Amino acid sequence: MKSRQTKRSSGHCVSQRLTSDAPDPATLEGRVSCQERQKGKVSAQLPAPGSGGKEGGWRWDCLSPVCLLPALQLLLWHSTLWSGQEAIPLASVSSVPPSPPLPRTFLLKSLEQVRKIQARTSGLLEQLCATYKLCHPEELVLLGHSLGIPQAPLSGCSSQALQLTRCLRQLHSGLFLYQGLLQALAGISPGLAPTLDMLQLDVANFATTVWQQMESLGVAPPVQATQSTMPTFTSAFQRRAGGVLATSHLQSFLELVHCALHDFAWP
Repeated sequence: MKSRQTKRSSGHCVSQRLTSDAPDPATLEGRVSCQERQKGKVSAQLPAPGSGGKEGGWRWDCLSPVCLLPALQLLLWHSTLWSGQEAIPLASVSSVPPSPPLPRTFLLKSLEQVRKIQARTSGLLEQLCATYKLCHPEELVLLGHSLGIPQAPLSGCSSQALQLTRCLRQLHSGLFLYQGLLQALAGISPGLAPTLDMLQLDVANFATTVWQQMESLGVAPPVQATQSTMPTFTSAFQRRAGGVLATSHLQSFLELVHCALHDFAWP
């Protein structure tokens, strides 16, 4: 036995034949029409905007909530995806690492020179410890103050306030200062003289590298600074203790320099 149910929607009728043994025609109407839509058997018409209910408007295969819900979900998903893509900065899609503010050749050369000087300072401190039992620089701080052994600042190269011009100038001034301190240690010991001479030469070469780079960038001071007054040692112990302090200060200085060069190389 067959029955015909007519449903009005926007001035048009959609007629569907449902079998009488269906449990709930009103509920299954959307399901049947969706299945029929997939097979291309049922179509309905909606009037085009402003058509006044005449034929020739848009064609819809299914008007029930069961059919429209997946389409609305798909539309919402596409809208969310597009909004997320618009929120992504362009740089994150095709990001190119920024070039360092200093030439790569200078940075690599400087890092190599830093490692070389660090190795020599460690060797000199080990020799002073093994030969003269001066193994703890912190125990000689008061003596260092009385001898007037300075410590070079490097605040312009800190990661919190990294400034290219100021950092390079402080770096060169510090190397120049430690070069003078090492010269003042001449005669510390015949056994340590070769290591001390090589360390002094390495520091001078590094200072020259930094100065040449400042000249290349146009940030070098008009005149190189003159060497300040170096401490005077009146005994062999003072000279050895001064050697421990000066070398220890230089080592701490180079650790900051290494961090600054790394920050410049990989900003």
